[in-house]
Amino acid sequence: MNKFLQIFKIPDLRKKVLMVLFWLFIFRLLAAIPIPGIDPLRLQEFFSQNQLFGFLNLFSGGGLSNLSLLMLGVGPYITATIILQLLTIIFPNLKKAYYEEGAQGRAKFNRYSRYLTVPLAVLQGYGFLNLLQSRGAIERLAFPDLLTNVIMITAGSVLIMWIGELISEYKIGNGVSLLIFAGIVSQVPQEVFTSFATYSPAVLPTYIAFIILAVVVIMGVVFINEGERKIPVSYAKQVRGNKLYGGVSTYLPLRVNQAGVIPIIFAISLLLFPQFIAQAVAIVSPELSVQLNDFVNKFLGNTLMYSAAYFVLVVVFTYFYTAITFDPEEISKNLQRSGGFIPGIRPGPATAEVIAKTVGRTTLFGALFLGIVAVLPNITQLVTGIQALALGGTGLLIVVAVALEVMKQVESQLTVREYEGVM
Repeated sequence: MNKFLQIFKIPDLRKKVLMVLFWLFIFRLLAAIPIPGIDPLRLQEFFSQNQLFGFLNLFSGGGLSNLSLLMLGVGPYITATIILQLLTIIFPNLKKAYYEEGAQGRAKFNRYSRYLTVPLAVLQGYGFLNLLQSRGAIERLAFPDLLTNVIMITAGSVLIMWIGELISEYKIGNGVSLLIFAGIVSQVPQEVFTSFATYSPAVLPTYIAFIILAVVVIMGVVFINEGERKIPVSYAKQVRGNKLYGGVSTYLPLRVNQAGVIPIIFAISLLLFPQFIAQAVAIVSPELSVQLNDFVNKFLGNTLMYSAAYFVLVVVFTYFYTAITFDPEEISKNLQRSGGFIPGIRPGPATAEVIAKTVGRTTLFGALFLGIVAVLPNITQLVTGIQALALGGTGLLIVVAVALEVMKQVESQLTVREYEGVM
């Protein structure tokens, strides 16, 4: 509570927090403005019967369920970023820009992501509108009206991308993550209302068990997100001039969950990819697009098959993302250059091998945990038979991860200002 009050006592930090809240308010306001020619009741019925669009609605902050100006949310930007990160494996120059050129390279990478966001938003916007028309969720639109709506949706995607980058500049958490966080949290009151509306005394023990398990799962998510394996590192003594340096012992922290929630996003993106292809085919053949969508929906409608595929993809992508972002050989070289070594292990390849094995073992626990939490809503709904109860899932992982990140960044800024006060 003391730290919370300190935020509003420091003018600079208070201004940053209030500006972030202002932009989140603008985001929620725009997410409530629908595009022209939409029937909310027909849309609500369609989304209640389609689990796939429920996932997309999560990332749009509820904007997709009412076809708002921000119906795609940060989805196109996330997709563009994922595509470019995958391309770093193929193109060494792109990898060098992303990982080795520092702030300038990351700025260049972000610029490419923005460029790619625009065509993806156009394609996704047209595909969604065409799919919803074919399913009867919205009325058939004349071409001028359809083109106008696609332009508005694309503009909304670019606008929300810009708002996310503005929020990031305040250094109170990542802007894109905070927008997704705000969208998820905004749906909590409706979920609570639905749970009370379907409540009956006969299921009271189920609700009590659900609350207890929810607390346990949240504790587990925090524990795994904050968990790390510490590898001891010692530094050799070095004489430079008349001074002695080194001779200290520290540790190399290896997080249990190196990838964060990125594997979840990757897995969802891959599960949505067939749907994305079906939307793209609609440009050439609307009939074939409908057939492909029917096939995809049959697969996603099977809860067991869908949950199994989702779990496997999360585990695989956790290892994949850790492998492309964490380089044991580079860490070993950096340790060797600075005179550091792992006690009992030779510097160089032997050190890299030890780090790689340790990362592989810790990643296993992180990957399995992410996979279990991701499919936990489907498991709880199958066991309880109550659709209103959805324990765990992507939303919980994102909310907890973003809350921890914001908390750390605020604490770091408070610590800096405490030091400045002492100086």
